[in-house]
Amino acid sequence: MLELIKPELEEMSFRESLMADEETMSYNAKWGGTIPFPKEKWNSWYDAWVRNSGKDRFYRYLQNEEKEYVGEIAYHYDEPRDIYICDVIILAKYRNQGYGSEGIKLLCQAAKENGISILHDDIAADNPSYKLFLKNGFEIEYRNEEVVMVKKAL
Repeated sequence: MLELIKPELEEMSFRESLMADEETMSYNAKWGGTIPFPKEKWNSWYDAWVRNSGKDRFYRYLQNEEKEYVGEIAYHYDEPRDIYICDVIILAKYRNQGYGSEGIKLLCQAAKENGISILHDDIAADNPSYKLFLKNGFEIEYRNEEVVMVKKAL
């Protein structure tokens, strides 16, 4: 059973290590792989995603029963496309243990509670994780050589 944790600014070190983990971020290879998240960026990012979040942004850590952070979930409003895009990242060493499905369910629940009616995710076409979304009630809206766009009505 996972618990959603609203991280403190000092806990952004988990996000920094998550974004820097090559195996975890292998899904992002098409767009550069790992993502630098140095400490000097924490405060402004934290202000936007955690401290001043509202309906248009949501971010939480996923913590397992052993009190270990296993990943993160988020969604944000994408104004140009007029949709809410979700994000679920599970640290590679915790994959295939059910945390991805549980994280998706918790994210959908939070989005619904915040008045969001539909969530989308654009997943690289070569990333098999779109199947995890399909398993959890999402459907393919469209697919091309670059991405698989999935969506779910909440």
